[in-house]
Amino acid sequence: MKNHKSRHAHQPGKRTPPLAKKRKLTSQPQLYTYPIKSLRGVSLSEATLTRTGFQYDRRFMLLKVIPGQNGACTLKNMHVPHFPEMALFTTEIVYPDEEKDVPGRIIVTYHPPADSHLDNKDKATKTLEIPLQPDIRGLRQLSIEMHRSPTTGYDMGDPYNEWFSERFGYGVVLAYLGPHSRRVLGSFAPGKSPAHAVDRPVVSTRSLVGLAVLTLVLNGVRVPSGASASGPVQSAREELLRHWPGVAATVVAGLLSWVLLRGLSTAKEDESITFADTAPYLLTSETSLDELSARFAGEERMDMTKFRPNIVVSGPATAFEEDFWAELRVGQSEAAARLLLTANCVRCRSINVDYATGKMGTGETGSALKKLMNDRRVDKGVKYNPVFGRYVFLDPASDKVMIRVGDEVDVLRTMKERTIYGQSVYSLIHV
Repeated sequence: MKNHKSRHAHQPGKRTPPLAKKRKLTSQPQLYTYPIKSLRGVSLSEATLTRTGFQYDRRFMLLKVIPGQNGACTLKNMHVPHFPEMALFTTEIVYPDEEKDVPGRIIVTYHPPADSHLDNKDKATKTLEIPLQPDIRGLRQLSIEMHRSPTTGYDMGDPYNEWFSERFGYGVVLAYLGPHSRRVLGSFAPGKSPAHAVDRPVVSTRSLVGLAVLTLVLNGVRVPSGASASGPVQSAREELLRHWPGVAATVVAGLLSWVLLRGLSTAKEDESITFADTAPYLLTSETSLDELSARFAGEERMDMTKFRPNIVVSGPATAFEEDFWAELRVGQSEAAARLLLTANCVRCRSINVDYATGKMGTGETGSALKKLMNDRRVDKGVKYNPVFGRYVFLDPASDKVMIRVGDEVDVLRTMKERTIYGQSVYSLIHV
C-alpha cells in the first residue's frame, strides 16, 4: 500500500493550500452541548473545551428497563434513532455560582405531543431539575457499554427515574457518568487517524523482516581466525572478531526496531470521551446545511440540531468542503484552540425524527437521510451511509481554552482525499 499516505494524509513539506481562510462562526449561537445524551441540546454563546468534550457535555444518559424473569431486569442504552420520543425533551444548563455557593443544575422540560398518553397536560409539561454535579455517594453503580467501550455509571434513582418513566410510559433509569470516562476505540483518535499521521515510520515492517532473516544468516557466519598468540584475552578477542557480522546485524536490527516502535507508540495514546458516541466533538457547516435544504420541495428547511453538532461554522465557499479539513484554529489570540478533525460522521435515521411529534417525520425533512443517500455516500469504509460532518478531537495544548460565537476559524491543514472509516495509521505501514 505504498501510496496510501500521499492519498490520505498530509505530507510534511508538501502542504496542500487551505480551502478556506479566516472563516467566522456566525453571529447567532452555533455552539451546542448536550447534558443528557440524545435529549435536545443547549445553544451556547461560549464554551470551555476539554479533552473529553465541552464541559458538562453528555455526562448523563437514559437506560430503558427491560423486565426479565423472576423479577430480574436488564438495562438498554437509549439513543434517539431507536427511541425518537427522546426528542420531546429539551434541556437547559444553569451554571454554578461559586461566589454565592450556588450549585449548577440541568432543567429538563417535557413537551408532550397531541396524542400524549398523559391526561394531565399541566403535569406533563412540568420540568425536572437535576444536579449538574451530583454527589455519587450511596448511588448504585452501573456497568454501561457503548460501541464496545465500557465504563461505570451511577443510577440517579428517584425522583429522577420516576419522572422520566412516567413520561416515556415505561421504566427508565437516569445514569450519571461521575468521574469516569470511556476509551476511544477504532481509528477515531488523532494518533490513529491517517489525517494526523506525522510521517511513515522510517523503517517498514518488510524491511525489518528482511533484516531479521539477514541477522540469522550472519549469526551463522564465522570469520576464520589466523595464527595468533594464546591466552584468555586474545582468545576472547578472536571469538568476538569471528562473530562480528552477526553481532553487528543484531545491533542494527535492535536499533531500527526501537525507532519503529517508538514512532508507533505516539499513535497508541488513548483518548477518552463521555457518553458521546465515538469522539468528543462533532463539527458541521452551514453551507452544507443550505445545500441539503435546497433539495427539499417547498419552504421546508433542515434543522441543524438534528445532526447534533457541537461546533457549526459558516462561510465555506462550497458545500461539504469540510470533508477534507484536517486541522482548524479557533480564535486569533495566544489562547486560540486547535481542533483536529479525524473522521467522517456517517448518518442514520435519527436525522429524520420530527421534534414536534417524537416520531419519524413524514414531510420533506422526514426524508433527509434519503436525500443524502444519492451523492453523500462518499466514505469508502461505510458504503451504505451518507456523510454529514466531521469528528473532532482537541489538541492537548488547547485543554481548558474558551471559545466563543464570533471567533475566527482558520483552516490550517487539508487533505487531498477523504479519510476512510476504520482505516488507521497502522494500515499505512508497508507490509
